[in-house]
Amino acid sequence: MTDGNGASPGARSQEGAVKSICMDAQEIERSLTRIAHQILEANKGASGLVIVGIVTRGDLLARRLAQRIGSIEGVEVPQGRLDISLYRDDFATYISPEVHSTDIPFDLDGKTVVLVDDVLFTGRTIRAALDALMDMGRPACVQLAVLVDRGHRQLPIRADYVGKNVPSSLEENVRLFLDEVDGVSAVEIRSIAPGQRAGSAPIGTHGGE
Repeated sequence: MTDGNGASPGARSQEGAVKSICMDAQEIERSLTRIAHQILEANKGASGLVIVGIVTRGDLLARRLAQRIGSIEGVEVPQGRLDISLYRDDFATYISPEVHSTDIPFDLDGKTVVLVDDVLFTGRTIRAALDALMDMGRPACVQLAVLVDRGHRQLPIRADYVGKNVPSSLEENVRLFLDEVDGVSAVEIRSIAPGQRAGSAPIGTHGGE
């Protein structure tokens, strides 16, 4: 049994309590617009630029970024989605890992790839994404854009473009919700429910507190 967003009531009940909302829908949109301009400035335009988002919400942010950059430059910016499930260093700990689909319908060789994710945390997701990209081609360079950097890095990885730095504790989740899959757009700091761990929210699990 699922609710209207495709999430079971049990999934929602496992979400920790909301402690604060650090970005609302308007701030998310403003941040993406600013990042789009920063990308164009750093790369002197959109020539050779492709945008690749990490599922499940990084790909939605990548789509919005590609649309903004395309609108500013008057060109169509190639945009794809990357599933890193099989590249995660904790893949073996999942009995039934959820595998999504990668869709990158263009050649990465020689391109400037802007890799997009929602929340930058330990850096392990980005390491996995880099491994996945290098298996698909040889980009000229890879840049990283994230909506939120919450700190607590475990690997020497930093973002080139950041929407907002959000200090957080290891007992908290910093989660992005988007209209397309959750019915609301916001970045929330939530307590970690017993038995759960820090990470992205499952699709459609915004509790509407």
